[in-house]
Amino acid sequence: MENWLTKRANLTPDRMAIRFGETTLTFADMRNRVLQIAGQIAKHVDDNARIALITPNNLTGYLMILAIQQLDKTVVLLNRRLSPREMAFQLADAAITTVLQDDAFVGELANVHQLNFSAILATEAEPITPVATFELDKVTSIMYTSGTTGNPKGVMQTFGNHFYSAVGSALNLGLTPNDVWLAAVPIFHISGLSIMMRSLIYGMGVVLYERFDVERINQELLTGQATTISVVPVMLKQLLAQLPVGAVYHERFRTMLLGGGPTDLTTLEKATAAGIEIVQSYGMTETASQVIALDASSATRKLGSAGKPLFPVEVRVQKVNDADKVGRIQIKSPTLAVGYLNRPDKYAEAFVDGWFDTGDMGWLDDEGFLYVEGREGDMISSGGENVFPDEIESVYGEADAIAQMSVVGIPDDRWGAVPVAFVMFKDEQTMDFEALRNFGRDRLAHYKVPVRFFETETFPRTASGKIQRHKLRDQLTTAHEIK
Repeated sequence: MENWLTKRANLTPDRMAIRFGETTLTFADMRNRVLQIAGQIAKHVDDNARIALITPNNLTGYLMILAIQQLDKTVVLLNRRLSPREMAFQLADAAITTVLQDDAFVGELANVHQLNFSAILATEAEPITPVATFELDKVTSIMYTSGTTGNPKGVMQTFGNHFYSAVGSALNLGLTPNDVWLAAVPIFHISGLSIMMRSLIYGMGVVLYERFDVERINQELLTGQATTISVVPVMLKQLLAQLPVGAVYHERFRTMLLGGGPTDLTTLEKATAAGIEIVQSYGMTETASQVIALDASSATRKLGSAGKPLFPVEVRVQKVNDADKVGRIQIKSPTLAVGYLNRPDKYAEAFVDGWFDTGDMGWLDDEGFLYVEGREGDMISSGGENVFPDEIESVYGEADAIAQMSVVGIPDDRWGAVPVAFVMFKDEQTMDFEALRNFGRDRLAHYKVPVRFFETETFPRTASGKIQRHKLRDQLTTAHEIK
């Protein structure tokens, strides 16, 4: 396909491409800036096919990603919150020689050439000829999975993956010439990068936020400055909590794409009252963003479901026995990454008869709606019953006093294993053991209710923010137990 930036700047040169703070660029402006930066980068890099990038959500980092594409190189997106050990592993695994980094990053990295954005932008650009075509099978981006167990794997995403992800999203959400997507999710994760790629393919404007500023973002949506936003459940709840009483989002606002797990009925009702259409979704780094989505019209009727596969996607649930309800979620999709960097064996192991095994467990109802129960490794087998932490956490998330909960299984002589919960309460709120237990018993089967509760102020997380359940188990002897 013709270079997406070149094509888009020719098709809609005067349309808004990105707004960051007080700066707005049209697609023609953005092409010129990107080619300038590409020429500046070219002065500093060797012939390595990969360049690593460390950036927050800012305009320079956004343009750097696009500039690396123009140089026909693969961008390896790193999370600045990685520990030194994690960073060193990823740089070595990707054989990186040059790291482009925003000026606020001060970490020293071994065996690589580190370049601050300011140094690059101060360089006299050399003339470059941008790559003419984006070959759909070419790897354009590499992101590392969060590594909840063991070392992370570098997921290799092609232009074709991003293109079909954009197509599937457009067929699901619809598309208008005036669409503007507000991006407050990280551009170094697939949730943010996919918005960037859609922008080029659709000719859609992006409003980029460096951080999730609830008050400012609500104002943007109330005044019709954006039509779409990507959020996770905690972001949705914060937006709703700070909306003025009786406020309704602008009629121009179309959709809130919700990832990272389902939301509860109370939150859905609050969203509806505020004129917010929620589209719940399911996806991962390996699928170049969402591949399953639940449209707003089905959200209440199919509460807890991730939805149905997008048009280019197939899904099945592989069960051990036909009588089982829950099985392994497996998919086929043109958005599937082409492999794990340096780990073809691991990628091959993820396929069963041509279907990619997500590692998640779930079930399909008689209408084809998918319900995700959680990761296979998180499942607790208690007295012959399968207990999924995600379900318990979702139910307890409806408790007014609870900010967040994480559930793990511990050995039990009678049942084999039982669930216990780590609870973070909202400011100046709490619940005792009896209240916590009764809340669960009113809403869950008795074997799913945690047998013990521990209070915590923080959760151990991976660099991408996922809770590391195995580390929670190590805190059982020191955590404060709720009585």
